[in-house]
Amino acid sequence: MTDLDALQAVLGPGARPVRHALTGETGIGLPPFTDHHVHLHLIDAAALTAGGIAGVVDLGGDPDALAGRAAGTPRTAYAGAFLTAPGGYPSGRGWAPDAVVCAVTSASASPGVAGGARTAVDEMADAGASVIKVVLHSGGPALADDVLAAILDAARLRRLPVIAHAEGAGMAQRAVRAGVDVLAHVPFSEHLHGETIAAAVADGMAWISTLAIHAGSPDAAVARTNLERFAAAGGRVLYGTDLGNTQAGPQPMGVSAAELSALQDAGIRGPELVRTLTDGWPGLSVAGLATFVPGTLPDDELALPGLLAASRVVPAEELLDIAR
Repeated sequence: MTDLDALQAVLGPGARPVRHALTGETGIGLPPFTDHHVHLHLIDAAALTAGGIAGVVDLGGDPDALAGRAAGTPRTAYAGAFLTAPGGYPSGRGWAPDAVVCAVTSASASPGVAGGARTAVDEMADAGASVIKVVLHSGGPALADDVLAAILDAARLRRLPVIAHAEGAGMAQRAVRAGVDVLAHVPFSEHLHGETIAAAVADGMAWISTLAIHAGSPDAAVARTNLERFAAAGGRVLYGTDLGNTQAGPQPMGVSAAELSALQDAGIRGPELVRTLTDGWPGLSVAGLATFVPGTLPDDELALPGLLAASRVVPAEELLDIAR
């Protein structure tokens, strides 16, 4: 087996042995990494590229502020504000200023109706959103079924996927039944029935990991089991950390070894682990960038998260292929 074959067996078809043209370091070149769940207003994003993250998907922020940074680095796609019921999550939270919450009061499909589902979607889309985020949270007022359906219909008109924050008993099931495209978190409130998981996979739903935020809580085991079953059934998994969420303590400004280790614990390993990082959802362009991982493959696959956490983002032209 050549060095290239060995690399690609562990890291997938995009891996290659490289030398950094400016520093002379040797290592591994990979496609650029994306964190599919962050909140940029809660962090200093400047350190992310040095920590290996080329692209981010902001899943709850001020749409006007986000529109001004989409072309910078890390490359940014965003949902804009949370679409939620009046008084629903995350209203009133200290980390969620008014601009990141949009209350939807009716299922109106007519444009321009104050508080209507169509109006809320149009506002986010017109601000440059690449995805629409809805809240299904049992800890307070929640979107009614007809309002959720109207939001989905309006998003389809704008050709945008819909992602749900689903938390509490029955909320992940609601998202699956409604036809939501992505879950912002692997379900952690309860163990899902096999029928729900099968339906999610059949519909092409994706789940964003955010496993490490549950470290030390009973939710961690629930999320791991749900993810094991979803992935084993062929479900699409996206790497995401909910960066800015401090419930599990400080998070690294870059690739999280803890998140990758939690994904490995759920059975997502080797090329599939890397694929969660390099998946381009929701159409985020990271063209011209690459991931540089100094060093060589570890002998122990369980050491892979630490290796990937040492990566950094570089212009693709700075990585030169080493003779194979």
